[in-house]
Amino acid sequence: MLSGGADGVIVIYDLENYSGKQQYTCKAVGTVGRSSRFAHKFSVETVQWYPFDTGMFISSSFDKTMKVWDTETLKPADRFIFDGNVYCHHMSPVARKHSLVAVGTKNPKLQLCDLKSGSRIHVLQGHRAEILSVRWSPRYEHILATASADSTVRLWDVRRASGSLFTLDQHNGDKSKAAAEAVNTAHNGRVNGLCFSGDGLYLVTTGTDDRMHLWNSSTGENTLVNYGKVSNESRKGLKFAVSGGCSPDCVFVPCGSSVAAYGLHSGELVATLRGHYNNVDCCDFHPDYQELYTGGKDCNILAWIPALRGPDVEDDKHLRNDANAAAATAGPAAANSAFEDAWSSEED
Repeated sequence: MLSGGADGVIVIYDLENYSGKQQYTCKAVGTVGRSSRFAHKFSVETVQWYPFDTGMFISSSFDKTMKVWDTETLKPADRFIFDGNVYCHHMSPVARKHSLVAVGTKNPKLQLCDLKSGSRIHVLQGHRAEILSVRWSPRYEHILATASADSTVRLWDVRRASGSLFTLDQHNGDKSKAAAEAVNTAHNGRVNGLCFSGDGLYLVTTGTDDRMHLWNSSTGENTLVNYGKVSNESRKGLKFAVSGGCSPDCVFVPCGSSVAAYGLHSGELVATLRGHYNNVDCCDFHPDYQELYTGGKDCNILAWIPALRGPDVEDDKHLRNDANAAAATAGPAAANSAFEDAWSSEED
């Protein structure tokens, strides 16, 4: 696991459980500490592995830089310098035809950096305030979503030079203007969080209006799922996560010192995860391990696993009936102790 801190430190953890215990502490296997001359000067806002090889990772910071690191040497292989604070960056998890990193900064223009050439090759214009969150579609390698402090969310095809495909409208207004000129708002406040569903069919957004919306990523339609009040006071990007491979899928959102889990399509509050001693800053979900990772201001990173489900009442009844039938057929000695009454009498 890759992590970045408010002090500019980057740490790599080994997630393998060698202890055999359910609760354990992960070992740090690599650190870019404060003493390193390569460390970021200010808060690390985003870290991401290179999607196709863990031999490289990318970090961005409020020190106005984005660095491309060699994992083995923990030294930067490249560095991009920007005019303002870097709020976020993201590299496509499915791209085969490009190696672009989308970067959101204090400047309202979205920067596209090419790792192959080591240069900034394109700028996407349309937002009127800083870009707080950016995400590539996990379904189409050229589709990109951006969220801004100007209350808008835009979807882009980076092959087009004519501006965004459309701007999301929370009121599902007339789409005939192609959203190029219409001022549609996704939230009544700063939009500081974006996350696609695992299949890329839906996009989830969060805003400082304490609302969360679920959108059809192809049409831009607000599905009008009601999640209720989702507290959100973050002035920076809000790092939340959507599960993958679950039934049903959930959205995990930092909420004070806890994490709220909502049904993606139902809007129901499924669970509240408590374990941190201070505000939670970020969430990430591992679809292969089915684990959730959360990082907080208490300097802890916690890993969460699904609770093991016990047998249903009906299943338990059938098991007991089958055991009793077997015992009656084979005699008392054949009774399975696993099905015996666990209660003890006062005489024992």
